[in-house]
Amino acid sequence: MPHLILCLILAAAAAVAQNRVITHEDIWTMKRVGEPIVSPNGKLVVFSVTEPQYDPAKVTSDLWMAPTDASAPAWRLTTTKGTESGAVFSPDGSKIAFSAKREGDEATQIYILPLNGGEAYRVTNLSTGARNPRWRPDGQAILFESTVFVGAKDDDANKKITTEHKARKHNTRVYDTFPIRHWNAWLDDTTTHIFVQETKENAKAADLLAGTKLAAMKGFSGILGGLSGEQNLQPVWAPDGKSIVFAAETNADETMYAKVEPKLFRLEVSGGEPELLTPEGSGFSNPKFSADGNTLYALAERSPTDGRLYSLSRIVRIEPRRKVTVLTANWDRSVGAYFPAPDSQSIYIEAEDDGFDRLFVLPAQGGAVKEIAKGYTSPIPTPNGLIARYGTSAQPPQVVLYDPATGNHKMITNFDAARIDGIDWRPSEHFWFVAKNGKRIHNLITYPPRFDQAKKYPLLIFPHGGPNAMSKDAFSFRWNYHLLASQGYVLLQTDYTGSTGFGEKFADDIERDVLRGPAQEILEAIEVAAQKYPFIDKSRQAAAGASYGGYLMNWLNGHTDQFRCLVNHAGAVNNESQYGTNDGGLGRELRMGGPVWEHGGQWNDQSPIRYSGKFKTPTLITQGELDFRVPMSESMTTFKILQRRKVPTRLVLFPDEGHWILKGENSRKHMEEVLAWLKKYL
Repeated sequence: MPHLILCLILAAAAAVAQNRVITHEDIWTMKRVGEPIVSPNGKLVVFSVTEPQYDPAKVTSDLWMAPTDASAPAWRLTTTKGTESGAVFSPDGSKIAFSAKREGDEATQIYILPLNGGEAYRVTNLSTGARNPRWRPDGQAILFESTVFVGAKDDDANKKITTEHKARKHNTRVYDTFPIRHWNAWLDDTTTHIFVQETKENAKAADLLAGTKLAAMKGFSGILGGLSGEQNLQPVWAPDGKSIVFAAETNADETMYAKVEPKLFRLEVSGGEPELLTPEGSGFSNPKFSADGNTLYALAERSPTDGRLYSLSRIVRIEPRRKVTVLTANWDRSVGAYFPAPDSQSIYIEAEDDGFDRLFVLPAQGGAVKEIAKGYTSPIPTPNGLIARYGTSAQPPQVVLYDPATGNHKMITNFDAARIDGIDWRPSEHFWFVAKNGKRIHNLITYPPRFDQAKKYPLLIFPHGGPNAMSKDAFSFRWNYHLLASQGYVLLQTDYTGSTGFGEKFADDIERDVLRGPAQEILEAIEVAAQKYPFIDKSRQAAAGASYGGYLMNWLNGHTDQFRCLVNHAGAVNNESQYGTNDGGLGRELRMGGPVWEHGGQWNDQSPIRYSGKFKTPTLITQGELDFRVPMSESMTTFKILQRRKVPTRLVLFPDEGHWILKGENSRKHMEEVLAWLKKYL
């Protein structure tokens, strides 16, 4: 009998564990798996694993490795306090190069790790650092990028300028042209150059762009990426190892009055001026060679023309005399990433499509694009199948081995499996409806924990930001669907006009109707969802949004009172002031239908502040003070207007955050504020 009682107790405990409500700690401390990199023979895969902690000093991020046939568990390759990034196998598969800032390093440098034993050793020693290593095809040298001072001819010159900057008594920023900042960072008097260095002992790095006319151009710039304002030239070796192809802008200083198109160039390692490879009319990026070295591919986006601003990203073939052949011209989806196959006969594609990340395959010479699977990204073909990352709204991304023949996969990694199994969540559900404007609209429904179809639940809508983005069946570490629903709400996400993954026209249509149309589609989606799902309590509705989603919150506040409360993170309220203080260029003017001084188009008609006399919904406003995309002045304006109108409001500012709340304790506090506000009114 005692044994039976013990079994019943254990069974009850297990049942309770299976019904555990997700917490912020669950999401934040889950291991985060980076993109897989496969060895040249296809037998090994390496990837980064970040282990977040609320205490930044305790965060680790190391390289891990596993066999691609899933025959053995993954093992840790590195164990350091620093972070490794940009890992890449040597051509013979015997070594891995990566960038890291280790003890004693003043800046990030390139390290090489022998796979036959031994510690990683540093190969670069530039004062300006080194990142993004790429092996020369013969394995005897690497190329990399470094952020250098404009006009500096060598590392000694960079050191001299650094010393001068530290010694100056004033603290100023001076600009003659735009842009002056990007996302969360001010731009400065640095630029990115390409370096090549042999891997033998005592070798020195050579700056291939120093002294060129191209790099001396006032508007020369790599492609701005990430939150730091860092430029990326995306360099790749040509198959013969004698030249490098890279992407760069040449008129970035004309951002406020001209189209700026990234171009592709070829640069001889022996020296000389870079050769322009691409024509005008499109922007080109992400160059890659086919495995046999005979074909150069890239991604291309058409420049804004005839009022059409949004462009699909298409795979193109670059040919002599700046001839470009579009390989996905007849495919109405935007290529997120592409991977030429080892046999040079096909190209694997990652793209957003109808609410999912999906994998596709394209014949190398062009033709019909064929879908392979949904929920997967970063595909790399191997003799064992496709190595990829797989994830859903209820499955953090993991590296898997996918079998196209069966449609199944084996887990290469399965971190936090026990924790995930203990959470009470279910997959998000997809549904579609036809809006009054005739468009077919995709939606996601996420259920609360301990869901009972016989009960009634409040509705929380959460439109995505962007606006050119997509609410999709994928895991989020920031605005996690299941955490938002965790207090007993049904979460509705509507892919309004402007969303990506539904064709070029659908995404571009928002440019002539930036708020009114999308907001109407979301309100219609609420009515459809309430009819389709009887457990939704229409009398208890709330709405939350970030970035463009926050912009929508301000619009909804002036046009409907059906929500009990709103959550607005980094949402613009005044088209004119946001244009004047954000980090963007000509795009906002094109979107609004003319220069700001003309006051026509959508500048006034679709500016939420024009309708602020009707603001009456209690609103939580959150904002990072370092946000340059939607500056803090917008949230301050919204707060002041709501206070003036005596509407219950709460303003939560994060002095050390930008557009996203990315630090552990800040993120936890942010979600505490969001969930407390929703609970108060729902």
